[in-house]
Amino acid sequence: MTDRPIIAIVCALLAALLFAVSSVAQQQAAAAVPHGDTLAGSLVRNPRWWAGIVGDAGGYGMQVLALGFGAVLLVAPILVCSLVFALPLAARLNRQWITRRAATTALVLVLALVLFLTVGDPTAGADTAPLRDWAVPSTILLGVVGAATAAGFLRAEPTEQALALGVAGGCLFGLAAALTDRVVALFGSGPGAVLTGWQTWALVAAGLLGVALTQRAYQVGPLVASLPAATVTEPLAAAFLGLTALHERLRTDSAGLIVVAGCVVVMCVSTVLLCRSQAAPTADAR
Repeated sequence: MTDRPIIAIVCALLAALLFAVSSVAQQQAAAAVPHGDTLAGSLVRNPRWWAGIVGDAGGYGMQVLALGFGAVLLVAPILVCSLVFALPLAARLNRQWITRRAATTALVLVLALVLFLTVGDPTAGADTAPLRDWAVPSTILLGVVGAATAAGFLRAEPTEQALALGVAGGCLFGLAAALTDRVVALFGSGPGAVLTGWQTWALVAAGLLGVALTQRAYQVGPLVASLPAATVTEPLAAAFLGLTALHERLRTDSAGLIVVAGCVVVMCVSTVLLCRSQAAPTADAR
């Protein structure tokens, strides 16, 4: 492995850590807002929420650096580590213990991620990705966002609401990650190309809407419902766009693809199990 992917991995891990701290801080702030109060008005007066925003900014800065050195298929899956960082932190704040099963599940998740990166060996795609290459993949992804958002507002059970809104926010953050990769490439053509590129404004829109939906998810339900959904959905959405719109590839043979697919399944299942192990205590604490 060359220096560039190593730098990308380090930056992505730092981003995951900062996103984890930010998510816990913002969830604590949003969960404290009574359902009858205005969410935005209450959050802007909460120092903990602003601390979370600072953490988000730092995490996003690390993500930008990571994407400058590595492919979306390399960087996005690493961000699932934010779940490993965030759930123990949330348990600590709620004065709970991490069970042996949860620790083992987290370890399996990390090992599956390492194997995915080692065997898959993701490679960057084309330097430019025209709008026509984004049309079908982004339409599919936005359709998922629309369906999940509708479910989030129509469901009556708080955990289901948080889960659906987490999925919608995660998809938008995955879209933002893929767009960030393109915006970073635009910087090579100067500030004018960044300001006039459609990718920049699509990135802004996806990011803002993603933040709005996740804040709502944090308010209506527990962190163990919304954060895992967003954490798993984001790399899957980004990888989907990386493979389709950005033409990135996994440098492995047929047997390697089977291993990679197995790693993805293990990562998703491990995430669900990790959530279930923490769901009851967190729900009680809330």
